[in-house]
Amino acid sequence: MIPTRLTFALAVAVTASAACSGPSKPGAVPVGPIAVGARPADPAVTAPPAPTTPARKVRSFEGIDEYLLGNGLRVLLFPDATQSTVTVNITYFVGSMHEGAGETGMAHLLEHMMFKGSPNHRNVLKLLDEKGAFANGSTWQDRTNYFETLPGTPANLEWTLELEADRMLHAAISDDDLATEFSVVRNEMESGENDPRSVLEQRVTAGAYLWHNYGKDTIGSRSDVEHVPTSRLRAFYERYYQPDNAILIVAGKFDAAGALASIESKFGTMARPTRTLPPTYTVEPVQDGERSVTLRRTGDVSLAMALYHGVAGADPDHVALDAVGDLLTREPTGRLYQQLVKPGLAAEVWASQYLFRDPHYLIIGVKATSAKTIDRARDAMLATVEGLATHPVTTEEVERYKATAQKDLALALADSQRIAIELSEWAAVGDWRLIFAYRDRLTSLTAADVQQVAVAYLRPSNRTLGQFVPTVAPERAPVAPTPDVAAIVDGLQERAGTAGEAFESTLANLGARTQFRDLAGGLKAAFLAKKTRGGKVTVQLRLRHGDVKSLQDRQVVAGLVASLAVRGTKTRTYTQIEDEEDRLTANIGISSSAGVVSVRIETVRASLPKVIELVADILKNPKLDDKELAIVKQETVSNLEENLQDPSQLAFERMAQRVSPWPIRDPRANLGMRAEIAAVKKLTAKDVRAYHAAFWGAGHGEVAAVGDFDADALAAQLETSLGGWISKAPYARLVDQTFAPAGGADRIDTKDKEMAILLVASEITLDDASPDAAAVELASHILGGSTGSRLWMRLREREGWSYGVWGSITPGDLDPVGQVMMGAILAPQNLPKAKAALLEELKRLLTTGVSEPEVETARKAWIEQHDNALADDGALAATLRADRFLGRDFGWHQARRDQLAKVTAADVNRVLKTYLQPDQLIVLEAGDLAKAE
Repeated sequence: MIPTRLTFALAVAVTASAACSGPSKPGAVPVGPIAVGARPADPAVTAPPAPTTPARKVRSFEGIDEYLLGNGLRVLLFPDATQSTVTVNITYFVGSMHEGAGETGMAHLLEHMMFKGSPNHRNVLKLLDEKGAFANGSTWQDRTNYFETLPGTPANLEWTLELEADRMLHAAISDDDLATEFSVVRNEMESGENDPRSVLEQRVTAGAYLWHNYGKDTIGSRSDVEHVPTSRLRAFYERYYQPDNAILIVAGKFDAAGALASIESKFGTMARPTRTLPPTYTVEPVQDGERSVTLRRTGDVSLAMALYHGVAGADPDHVALDAVGDLLTREPTGRLYQQLVKPGLAAEVWASQYLFRDPHYLIIGVKATSAKTIDRARDAMLATVEGLATHPVTTEEVERYKATAQKDLALALADSQRIAIELSEWAAVGDWRLIFAYRDRLTSLTAADVQQVAVAYLRPSNRTLGQFVPTVAPERAPVAPTPDVAAIVDGLQERAGTAGEAFESTLANLGARTQFRDLAGGLKAAFLAKKTRGGKVTVQLRLRHGDVKSLQDRQVVAGLVASLAVRGTKTRTYTQIEDEEDRLTANIGISSSAGVVSVRIETVRASLPKVIELVADILKNPKLDDKELAIVKQETVSNLEENLQDPSQLAFERMAQRVSPWPIRDPRANLGMRAEIAAVKKLTAKDVRAYHAAFWGAGHGEVAAVGDFDADALAAQLETSLGGWISKAPYARLVDQTFAPAGGADRIDTKDKEMAILLVASEITLDDASPDAAAVELASHILGGSTGSRLWMRLREREGWSYGVWGSITPGDLDPVGQVMMGAILAPQNLPKAKAALLEELKRLLTTGVSEPEVETARKAWIEQHDNALADDGALAATLRADRFLGRDFGWHQARRDQLAKVTAADVNRVLKTYLQPDQLIVLEAGDLAKAE
């Protein structure tokens, strides 16, 4: 399925991440309990508080119960005893399409302001961080949502529901908060402006729409965001952030009766608004001719996109247009892949169709291998896409798409945390049950259905592209209506699912359930078998080979072997591997680097033996074809060239080379992008085959499995499949070492880039076994490892300069080689001020130190976040695999917690002074330095 995009989500290097949101100014003090149920609003907007009324059950469907409160709030409860966490997601049915003139970006800006909090819950991200929550928020065209995942305790659920009820009524939308937050949003805009693909899609979308607000990007106009008055933002909040315009979803580990009672008490007393939200009624007229957009900016990437107006997310034809995008761009069978990528005209092709309430679009894109091939690539793309009318869709293409989409949907429905988010996307389209309607349509989808929508919508007159061509007799695409959702979802039939067991992911339970084994052939195994929803199982495997001498000069070839191995074996073609993966309801990821082969598997119990068989075939018998290598090299070089002018990529490359300046031939050396490009271009299939023959094999490695599987059967199959396949290159661990790099300033100038980056780093002598390690964990959290950290609160909250701020002090694991790393992304003109502020915060931290309450807050947050990670099967499998390599068990983790419990403020202050040495810091600025003067 072509995925739904969550707009403008940027991964920030902190434990509790925020996509479009941040905490409020430091120093705000809660004012005490607030009576939930009364909002300080215009009486014309909200009626007086009403007494609590019981929630009315509306329906149940496949384990999901829907309720309706008297004030109009919709509630979905999805209890899942297999989880150790609970996810709360509240979605308001307002997005950028509801914005009026002068209001562009208001829905997104309001999302940011909601994380400033209320008088009773200030600095929301900091509060969530202290709870160990994984939290996020996002704004899209038809909705805005806020979701949190916490350890599944009644207290955590009660607190989170209270937080969201309070934010619905009492958000502190003040002039002071807005003054700092608008520049954070502007920094987010600047970050997006550095991405050629994102900017081109904005321009193409804007050109495709004359009247409907889908043509306006969610981030909004810079002038609107910078100048919107607080009063107007508050009026927007008062109008749309009301119970009758929201849906509340609770999924995971919780007691349904207790949760419903809590929801009734916290949300049920809110009055039903007396205002009536006007319906949206703009209908985009049929496009009456080709449109064109040209974007000119610096960079090394040549792109082309074609947008075709389509149908709404609830339309029965939506699934067929998804299939069209897939059969065109799927790797390796997609028509565009075959016509453009294989011959070398393009490095990449892609398709996107989003879930919108009203009719929207399908967009097809191509990244050319060079400026010389863009015209031919663009013309070939159009000929292939619009040629579907004369080169019909085949049953094989549609069945391949259906297998992938059904697999992805099955895995999503087996994960209550993921489905808690996905349900709100479909609710914004019109009804949460549409996800099951989509599933049913997948089952009945035919090649004729796909062919019909392709012919109807993929027409030149319905296209927006970077050119204009006059047409004597233009054709018109049909205007798709907004579907009758009630008619679609009525009569849906439930499907039986597989429930799992209730399992608490405590250290004690994990230790008691996990089996540690040494398998024949050198694999160290960790198996945690439990019944999971849908029979899901996760496996992580890592094979190790070679030593520092044998791996010299082999960084590049080692990194490409896996990329080529997955593209065909001696008995399976690339297409057959992809098709088999879908049939087995499996996601398989294989990667490699000098000395290491890594495998990640996500599948279901019934398919696991066949998946292991497939993985073994890929690992042991890859074809390593010359033609496929040409494609891999082409893609690799294209991606590296795209990064050559990216400030962040250049900064991290330079910092790695300064902090760890290994000799260029050493397998641990950072070659640099230009040297890597040159090396990739010289690589031959003979080189790849030689590396595979000489190095790949078992003998040393680790494997971990978590989920629904038979441990004895898996162990036996791994011993049979891999036990006798031993690497010919003796393995010796690559021992790390310190280089004591000199501190000082460094700068990289990247012209005409709207985003810059500040990096600060040094090397330290420290490992995980040190008596200082526990205190360093908390020092790192306080410095920059959370959304309540010193650096976050200064650079993002107080000054409003940066969208993403981070900092860490990290010990080595087996060797006493650690690292200090801090950074921020920001506008170039803010570089000097941000650098001064960051260094000032470090000085303050070292001179005034931390307090005991600050240490206690960090300790609680660390433990909650660790508990949350242990409750995630994927993260747990990664931890188990790493522990087998490091020689650890759950006793080690418990000992670390015991050490953390004893850490005092004096301990933290001591390690800060020991490992944060200002004169040893490398301070690197990268961006358009002319704007920073």
